[in-house]
Amino acid sequence: MSKGKVKKKKAPGGSTIALNKKARHEFHIEDRYEAGVSLQGWEVKAMRGGKAQITDAYILLKDGEAFLLGAQVTPLPTVSTHLIPDPTRTRKLLLHASELSKLIGATQQKGYTCVPLALYWKRNKVKCEIALVKGKKQYDKRQTEKERDWNRQKQRILREVNAG
Repeated sequence: MSKGKVKKKKAPGGSTIALNKKARHEFHIEDRYEAGVSLQGWEVKAMRGGKAQITDAYILLKDGEAFLLGAQVTPLPTVSTHLIPDPTRTRKLLLHASELSKLIGATQQKGYTCVPLALYWKRNKVKCEIALVKGKKQYDKRQTEKERDWNRQKQRILREVNAG
């Protein structure tokens, strides 16, 4: 019998828990940061089951700390009976002091906003990718849509030319 290493099977769907696709459409992304998320046990279990949503979430910077508001974590039916889970609980984000000061300075002076882009696993810890963003105007959104459509059309034409 060999005593080789046993490879762990990865969970289906990779390490991403939740994405905020709306943020990429609504904002110009300037800077990205990785923050830890302070969670309770039932929230971690629910996230393992893929029960998290951050489409309407935003980040509040207050008293030198960052908080994730509006993130929805649906509790699993197996949650303990003596615990009352709050799906939209305010969760603290864990960042370095220098990153926090950059975020606070940019949001207070330059008109930036802070939004979560993704929740994902990193070495059995839940991380939140947050971004410093500026809002897009309506014409910017239309321009982005036109570029996407044109790129799709270009790919279609190239496929037809190469196949024929």
